[in-house]
Amino acid sequence: MSRNRFGQRGLVALAGLLAAVVSIGPGSRIAAAATPNAVAQWNKIAEDAVVGSGAFQNEGLLYMAYVSAAVYDAVVAIEGGYQPYGPGVTAPAGASVDAAVVEAAYRTLVNYFPTQAGLLDPLYTQALAAIPDGQAKDDGRLAGLAAADLIIALRINDGRMTPIGITSPFPTLAPGPGVWRLTPPPFAAPQTPWVGQVAPFFLDSPDQFLPDPPPSLASAEWTEAFNEIKLYGAATGSARTPDETAIALFWTANAIRQYNRVVRDLIDGLGLSTLESARLQAMVNMIGADAQIAVMNAKYHFLFWRPVTAIDPTSVKASGDGFGPVPGYDDGNPATAEEAGWRPLATTPNHPEYPAAHGSLTSAMAEVLSTFLDTNHFNLLIRGFDPAGGAGNMNAVQVFSMPGELRNQIIDARMWAGLHYRFSTVAGVVLGRKVAKHALRVGFQPAQ
Repeated sequence: MSRNRFGQRGLVALAGLLAAVVSIGPGSRIAAAATPNAVAQWNKIAEDAVVGSGAFQNEGLLYMAYVSAAVYDAVVAIEGGYQPYGPGVTAPAGASVDAAVVEAAYRTLVNYFPTQAGLLDPLYTQALAAIPDGQAKDDGRLAGLAAADLIIALRINDGRMTPIGITSPFPTLAPGPGVWRLTPPPFAAPQTPWVGQVAPFFLDSPDQFLPDPPPSLASAEWTEAFNEIKLYGAATGSARTPDETAIALFWTANAIRQYNRVVRDLIDGLGLSTLESARLQAMVNMIGADAQIAVMNAKYHFLFWRPVTAIDPTSVKASGDGFGPVPGYDDGNPATAEEAGWRPLATTPNHPEYPAAHGSLTSAMAEVLSTFLDTNHFNLLIRGFDPAGGAGNMNAVQVFSMPGELRNQIIDARMWAGLHYRFSTVAGVVLGRKVAKHALRVGFQPAQ
C-alpha cells in the first residue's frame, strides 16, 4: 500500500527516496553546474501562468504542453541525445542551453498569454541577466526563439479554442436514463467539449483508444457500482473511514500543479541535467495533454450521467438544463434505490462521467514516470490537498512504491469522493496507460 502522510508539513527528502533509481538513458542525470536549473525555474513560471489564467486542468495541460515542447526542442537542438518533437531547430556548438530554455519558455508563454506579459517580462529579464553575455548566450536565445516559433506554428489551427474556459457545441443524445445532465452546484455550462477534438501531440486521432461503452443500467456491474458510490461517496452519512476521506480530498488538488511539482522534485532530488529535465517536463505535459484529449473525446462521445444525477433525480436544475425534463430519470433498475438530496463529497465537475479524467491522467503519469526512471519500484512522492490546510494547498504527502499503487488509489479515491463509479475510473486508467505507452513508443526516443 502507499504510505499516507496526510497533514504532514515536513517533506520527505526526495534524494533519499530515489537513491536506488537506475540510469535514465542518454545524457548525464547529474547537473553540470550548481546553478539553479532553468527548466525547473521556468516550469514553475509556466505553471503559475497557466493556472493563473483560469484554464481548466484539461485545457491548461495543452498550454503546459506547448511550453514544454518548445523547451525540449530548444535543449535537444543544443545538447542532442534525443529526437526532437518538431524537427528543424538547430544551434551552433557552444550555445547556452540556459539561454535557450529561458527564451523558448518565455516566447511561448507570451504568445499564448499576452495579458500576462507584465508578470513574465521581469522574470525573463532577470533570468537573462544571470547568464553571461556573449556569443553563447546569443546563440542559445536564437535556438530558444526558433523552437518557440516552430511549436507555435505547428499548433496553429490544432482545435484549441479561446477565450479560456469557453464551452462549445457537441453532438447530444436523446434524453433518458443514463444520459448526462448539468450537475449541482452551480449547473455550469459543459466544460471545454472542444478539448476532445484538439489534434493530439502523439496519438493518431483523439479517439484512437476509445473505450468500450459503460455498462447497461440493467447489469450487475451497474448495480454494484451505483450502490457502492451511493454508500461510500456521499458528503454526509458515508461509510468512508477518515483515512479514505483524506485520500479522496488529496486528489482534489490541481492536477497541473500536482504533476509539475513532481517534475521539479525529481529535477532537484536527482540533480537532473538540463537535457533530462527538459525531456521529463515534456513527457509529463505533452503525454498528459494527449491523455486528456483522449478522455474528453470519450466523455462527450458516451455522455454518461454523473453519480449525483443517477442517485438523486431531483438534483436536476429546477428551471431546466436543456438536456431533459425536471426532475430527471431514475435508472429503472429494481436493485438500485434513488435518494433525494444525495450529494458527493467533492463538487462534481461540469463535464460527463465516463471515463474518468483523473484516472486517465494519473495512469498516464504512472507510465511516464516509471519509464523515465526505468523502474517499477519508483518510491514516488506526490503532494495533494490537505483538508486541514487552506484552499488550494498541497500540504499532504504520499509516497507510492509502484505504478500499480498509484492507479489503484485513484480508482478508490474518485469513488470515495462521489465523483466517479468504479468502472469509470478503471476505464480512465486503462485509457491513460494506452495513450502513454503509444506516446512513449513514438516520442522522446534516443537520437539515431
